[in-house]
Amino acid sequence: MEERIDRPRVMGASWRPGRQDPARDEDGELLRRIARRDRQALAALYERYGRIVLAQIDRMAGDRALSEEVLQDTMLAVWHGAATFEGRSRARSWIIAIARRRARDRLRRGRLDTDDYAALENTADTQPGPESLALERAEAAAVAESITGLSRAHQEVLGLVFGTGLTLAEAAGVLDVPLGTVKSRLFAARAALARRLEQRGATER
Repeated sequence: MEERIDRPRVMGASWRPGRQDPARDEDGELLRRIARRDRQALAALYERYGRIVLAQIDRMAGDRALSEEVLQDTMLAVWHGAATFEGRSRARSWIIAIARRRARDRLRRGRLDTDDYAALENTADTQPGPESLALERAEAAAVAESITGLSRAHQEVLGLVFGTGLTLAEAAGVLDVPLGTVKSRLFAARAALARRLEQRGATER
């Protein structure tokens, strides 16, 4: 009896290699809605990736309670940083990169012993006063306003590295570009931001 070999099924006309992944399109739309402060979109993204991200964090932390806290930190970072996502990588990769960074930060902080905490509590008298805090807020507002005048590429790299706290390597993974590209883009972004801040200072004098 002749052996029958099943031929591979041909993909339907609804999808072909090179076409955009529908799930990726949906994720991008959710993040655009989140950038417009749509809480339902954030809930939908949480429903889609919450368990996956939690599992990734749990492997690092080994503590479910801590992992759940990091997940909440991550989704808060997504809420504030969604506008920096341009779709060059998958939303899942972007969110997981943020989660890993948050987990590492939490684990480092967790290594502080009780003596360290006591030392921190004893520095209350050295905390900045109202005038210093007001100045810091004014400077932060100036920086934020100046950033909005930068190109999208520069805003994105600044948001990933300084806003969400990713390393340069992680930012390169999120953007799907070489590490050298991220370094040069970040250098250019910081230079452009410095110029805008200088111009702003000159006009205010």
